[in-house]
Amino acid sequence: MTATTCPTLPVTPRSTRRLLFVSENIGGHATLHRHLRLGLREYPDVVADFCEVPVPGLLRRVVGAQVPGLARLDLDLQMFRAQMALSYQVRRKLLSRAADVDLLHVYTHNAALLSADLLRRQPTIVTLDATTAQSGYLLPYRYPTRFTPYSVRVSQRWERRVYDAATVLVAKTEWVAASLREEYGVDPERIRIIPFGMEIPELADAAPAGLSAGLPRVTFIGNSLERKGGWRLLELYRRGLREHCELTLVTPQGVPAEAGVTVVNDIRGGMGADSRLLRLLRDTAVLAFPSQQDTFGYAAMEAQAAGVPVVAFRVTGVQEVIENEVTGLLVDPGDYDGLAVALLRLLDDEALRHRMGAAARRRALERFDRRVTTMALLTLVGEVLGTPETAAGSSP
Repeated sequence: MTATTCPTLPVTPRSTRRLLFVSENIGGHATLHRHLRLGLREYPDVVADFCEVPVPGLLRRVVGAQVPGLARLDLDLQMFRAQMALSYQVRRKLLSRAADVDLLHVYTHNAALLSADLLRRQPTIVTLDATTAQSGYLLPYRYPTRFTPYSVRVSQRWERRVYDAATVLVAKTEWVAASLREEYGVDPERIRIIPFGMEIPELADAAPAGLSAGLPRVTFIGNSLERKGGWRLLELYRRGLREHCELTLVTPQGVPAEAGVTVVNDIRGGMGADSRLLRLLRDTAVLAFPSQQDTFGYAAMEAQAAGVPVVAFRVTGVQEVIENEVTGLLVDPGDYDGLAVALLRLLDDEALRHRMGAAARRRALERFDRRVTTMALLTLVGEVLGTPETAAGSSP
């Protein structure tokens, strides 16, 4: 049996439920919580408290530091040490707060590695965007080696305790659910899929302009040009895309000025945090998403919500965010020449861009609207608590 997406059924008022949401508060984790907060405001009978782990202090940075020499071989257990330092900080918070709520939601399992005993004491939902068996090979600051499987196994011993203790596990994609079933032996009945969504903006016009000085605009969004494939995209632009488009890089990193390239480095967070991003996307023909390490891809989701098709690699959960040949184009992992060909196909066909952009917008509304995914989560909360009529003050 495979995991199924939680149904988005109507909900009716019942007694107030107190929920505690714990997040690692990094990258897309903070984005998920921001949109979840918005979604839960529509349910006055749900009292939601959020416990977001602060940025690493000196102690956490020291414990999670790489060890010169050993790090090159992936033998320093850096990932495991960083996870344990984080989960120790989370445990201290849970000891004083978890007992006062009806249900605990933890995102992700790494935050609870030292709290499996606390998870067993009450209804708990653990959500994840990747298992350690997956993320251990996707670290942005180091490459896997022949020793990586041993480092991963150390983390997995603690990870399994969290999965066993949780009442239900929520995978953001089928890619993650498959790993839980096949690599960890989790009972499919304990797995649900919820692609936690975002605030879908209202659009004033039917289709993006996507033009800059008469040429279509390709946009890239990413904090790290190295991790997200931005430098390789810039190389493709210089090698042959320059005659077909202009390129906008939304990144805090410094990029040397050159003709046809615009760098926007003062946008922080997604569309919900900075309205300028929506305006930029509405002036975008295609979003290039050349990352091979993202496990979900909120930038790709935001582009689709703005009616922009996406070109990306067929990797991780990204391949479920983008529907190939419908809302964008997927190419084989690491095939940068194929990425350029896919970009050119859309750049040279305005009708195809608009058709895929419209399909992307529809898919975002149907699958990734935070109203839909928040209701799916609350339906699951009702299932876990034994109250199918999950507390809700209004139906989205």
